[in-house]
Amino acid sequence: MKSFVWVALALCLFAADATAKVRVKDIVSVRGVRDSQLVGYGLVVGLQGSGDTLRNSVFTEQSMQSMLDKMGIAVRAGQMRTRNVAAVIVTADAPAFAGFGARIDATVSSLGDATSLTGGTLIMTQLAGPNGVAFASAQGPVSVTGFAEAGKSESLSQGVPTTGRIAGGAVIERELPGAFDENAPIVLELRNADFHTTVRLADAINAFTARRYGGRLALEQDNRAVVVRRPGGVRAARFIAELGDLLVEPDTPARIVIDARSGTVVIGADVKISPVAVTHGALSVRITETPEVSQPQPMSRGQTVVTSQSSIAAGQEGGQFAVLSGASLKSLVRGLNQIGLKPTGVISILQSIKSAGALQAEIVLQ
Repeated sequence: MKSFVWVALALCLFAADATAKVRVKDIVSVRGVRDSQLVGYGLVVGLQGSGDTLRNSVFTEQSMQSMLDKMGIAVRAGQMRTRNVAAVIVTADAPAFAGFGARIDATVSSLGDATSLTGGTLIMTQLAGPNGVAFASAQGPVSVTGFAEAGKSESLSQGVPTTGRIAGGAVIERELPGAFDENAPIVLELRNADFHTTVRLADAINAFTARRYGGRLALEQDNRAVVVRRPGGVRAARFIAELGDLLVEPDTPARIVIDARSGTVVIGADVKISPVAVTHGALSVRITETPEVSQPQPMSRGQTVVTSQSSIAAGQEGGQFAVLSGASLKSLVRGLNQIGLKPTGVISILQSIKSAGALQAEIVLQ
């Protein structure tokens, strides 16, 4: 393979040539404005024989008895044999400032030995926050994208049939805690912490507030946060909306991300390599087994047998030296392409160059 093409590298090359200014709202979050995670335990009914085995999932049987008792139906233990019910864990993320009656999506995951949730309906389930207080209730038909079918000698499955989703299936029953303090400063937090980006963000906000409100209102706090004083007579929501449309060019560290399992390599635009000579050769060993028939002599009492003839060949490709020196991302990629390696070979070379001290970047292994 004389050349390799990575979509990630092409994106990096495009970003290196273009002006990488982005909106403030795309790189920061407002401190205190966050989602709330909710969780609950419930039952999915209406399955077509793909639910929990009650003898193996004791909690499913106990939950069914408790549910039927609340409905005024008395069921003695050991009488239920249904396979149409599954115990599930229901999770949801409630967005900030979600008010009473707002609908959010819910994810349903099997807890027992059910084989599929296809066709099931979630019975009303209370969803609680970390403090144990129920903030939402979920109910509705479960949408499952995966499937699993099995016969006597073969089975076929795709996706995960034991996990489903209910779009808009959870309703906020109690307003989540959290609100803007109109008297407190606004703190903008970078999603990717960096001192340089923090300074650029503060400068962009100060340039805007000096022009619009006649004063510099932003102050960089550390490598993640920028504190902004709210001008008088302006609501916090309106002021944050104005700041969100400002353009800032974020700074990115020199970093190489390597996923050795999939052979994916993502190289940042600021990665540099000091001049270094690299050689890479692949040793391959090939063993060929050729069956042969050994025939006995005429009139003899021997037997015809099959023997094997082994042939072993070894070879090593590559081995030529190439000089790499990456003054820019383009020249680095061009030098790696000249060697003609597969992604796995490039991963090995990048790690070796880092060990030699010639790679001026951080390597992140996934």
